[in-house]
Amino acid sequence: MLPTLSDHDIIAELLAFHVEAGVDIALGEEPVDRFEETARERPAARPAREAAPTAGVPNGAPAAAPVRGRTPAQAPAPPTPAQSTPAAPAPPDQAALEAREAAASAPTLEALRTLLEQFEGCPLKQTATQLVFADGNPAARLMLVGEAPGRDEDIEGKPFVGRSGKLLDRMLAAIGIDRTSAYIANVVPWRPPGNRTPTPQETAICLPFIRRQIELANPDILVCLGGPSAQTLLGIREGITKARGRWMAYDTGTRSIAALATFHPAYLLRTPLGKRMAWRDMLAIEARLAAPAGQNEHTPQ
Repeated sequence: MLPTLSDHDIIAELLAFHVEAGVDIALGEEPVDRFEETARERPAARPAREAAPTAGVPNGAPAAAPVRGRTPAQAPAPPTPAQSTPAAPAPPDQAALEAREAAASAPTLEALRTLLEQFEGCPLKQTATQLVFADGNPAARLMLVGEAPGRDEDIEGKPFVGRSGKLLDRMLAAIGIDRTSAYIANVVPWRPPGNRTPTPQETAICLPFIRRQIELANPDILVCLGGPSAQTLLGIREGITKARGRWMAYDTGTRSIAALATFHPAYLLRTPLGKRMAWRDMLAIEARLAAPAGQNEHTPQ
């Protein structure tokens, strides 16, 4: 029999879910007219222009009538200071091409991080707080890749540090692994606004960077956390429920790495019944790590 949740527990779970979804501002009990607030903040309208006395004409004297067929000369408008307009973002295809060229030029992970910090081709960078590059040990044999950072990750600048990150830490600890023996990253290194799903264009722009990151880290085992990560990196089309638990190959261009797809920890928080299958995946990872290094090249199963 499943345990019964109290009202307090239900409210706490709902609040935690909304925070994970990026809803971090509460509404008040009384309605607020935002249009009225905006109107108060605007400067008062200028009063109607008063007739100014004409130079050289005494006050009260009628001004000279304009000559028929001519219009009074108007003073030229004062020059307006030049305003610098931000450069328009590059089209997605061009941005993806620039990303491929930049990623290929990175000789080390640190150089790749620097290139990402300077890269302006992805619009998500403009709305994110900071770059979320990676966490853990880049020399580890195990690398895990999710889809995109969330609110907590955007604040701390590290992947998987929120509720789903704590669950991931417990999953790894169950097979004797912590963040000193794993390397963790995301396909998209900037948080999408409101934790929305990255668009295909945003993913395509960031894809060369995560591919280069995997190539430079050169792990023995690659674990894709969630369907979007597996579909992007492994090229699968089926959902994560069908794809999980099956060893596949990830080609870096120089070697073939054994890759496994499993559920994202955020999914397990919403669907606890999936933890049983995720545990099987963790045991498969443990067994693969226990095998000699030469056997970690992908072999069909």
